[in-house]
Amino acid sequence: MKNFKMDLHCFGAGENLHTTTGVTDTESGLSLPYGKSDGLSAEMRTYYADYLIDNAEPNLIHDQFGQKHRIPKNGGKTIQFRKYDPLPKLTAALSEGVTPTGQSLNMGVVEATVHQYGGYVELSDLLLLTAIDNNLVMATKLLGSQAGRTLDTITREVLCGGTNVQYGADAVAARYLLVGGASGENHYLSVDCIRRAVRFLKNQNAEKINGAYACIIHPDCAYDLMSDVNWKYPHQYRDTKALYEGEIGMIEGVRFVESTEAKVFHAPDLAENARTMQCLANAYTTLDTPGTVTEGCGTGSLYRLKIGGASEGYRATQKLVGRAILYYDASESSWQYAVITGALYSASGDNYVYLDRELRAGATGATALTTATEDMLYPGEAGLGGRDVYATLVLGDNAYGTTELEGGGLEHIVKQLGSAGTADPLNQRATVGWKATKAAARLVEAFMVRIETASTFEAGETA
Repeated sequence: MKNFKMDLHCFGAGENLHTTTGVTDTESGLSLPYGKSDGLSAEMRTYYADYLIDNAEPNLIHDQFGQKHRIPKNGGKTIQFRKYDPLPKLTAALSEGVTPTGQSLNMGVVEATVHQYGGYVELSDLLLLTAIDNNLVMATKLLGSQAGRTLDTITREVLCGGTNVQYGADAVAARYLLVGGASGENHYLSVDCIRRAVRFLKNQNAEKINGAYACIIHPDCAYDLMSDVNWKYPHQYRDTKALYEGEIGMIEGVRFVESTEAKVFHAPDLAENARTMQCLANAYTTLDTPGTVTEGCGTGSLYRLKIGGASEGYRATQKLVGRAILYYDASESSWQYAVITGALYSASGDNYVYLDRELRAGATGATALTTATEDMLYPGEAGLGGRDVYATLVLGDNAYGTTELEGGGLEHIVKQLGSAGTADPLNQRATVGWKATKAAARLVEAFMVRIETASTFEAGETA
């Protein structure tokens, strides 16, 4: 018998259409009839809703250390997270027989607006008739993973917007100065970085979570940290602690949870065909006196930098507007930061970018980028030279809040063949999807620290 492969796309009636119908779930043994109505019993609906949540929860790494609140029904689009101020010290002695004045709890409320997210997969009747696998189960599994990663990213972005940032071991003052991959000193995650974050949280009286602070770390940074002799693996302490999802170890009173979804600041390429842009000669690096610019880039007082002619391959296109760049200021012997406020590209002539500041210290018109090692412009949204920067979050208790999956947070939705009525006159399309209501909020900024470092690795572009 010859082997063959089935291309499920061949059975699709549209770009996003796949196929599924009347099958039996091999895990639950439930028959899955398809008809014009919902077709799923209450038991089956519960099973698949739980199955969706079970596949979403392992991806919610960033949710597991926050306050959990159910989505309020009929409560509008906002959800309230509560935080309590600590009670003051009472150093005055009690008077004999005199009842002291009672105290009041000072409770603050942080409100967050909930938003809905969701996605679905279309399944055709022919796939349901011909495919061997239970596509409803597989689609639910994949959608659960998608839902978990999506909701996790929403919480991650909120946490990474926190105001307490530590660049390496406080070695530099900005993200764009973090060094990685150099022959000399690099700013990688170290035990000293963790100690400094713990010191900050202790000074803020941040409470621990189950006896330790929690940390969310990318595998690339975990590699840099785990070689320390004081590192403890879970089997060395798990007898006394229930492990978190993704937990990999402990050091300096911090328990680490690893996730590939940890935040990575990646700077995209500066030009269409190059990660960097180069000033090819001194004649191309002369800065014009600030003046009114009208060449399709708006108006204002800007500095103009000539990148090169059309043949060099370094294109200054309109896509660069708003991008950050790094450049080396030879007169200051330091790396500087600028923002491209306008760009002009000529297919047959010169290429220019317009900047919000002059690329050097000194008189206008002189050249700043002069040598082979100092004439490169790098993307400035990440580390030095465009190096990827990783965010490692160290968290205390009640630092943030998020919504739960159950109780309205995550819903499994199945539409059977023919359920669309006249929009599906031949009963050809079924769908399975998810919809979630989500909110996350930072409650106490002082109870969280974001450590930004480079790594021995480069993660590349991530979402």
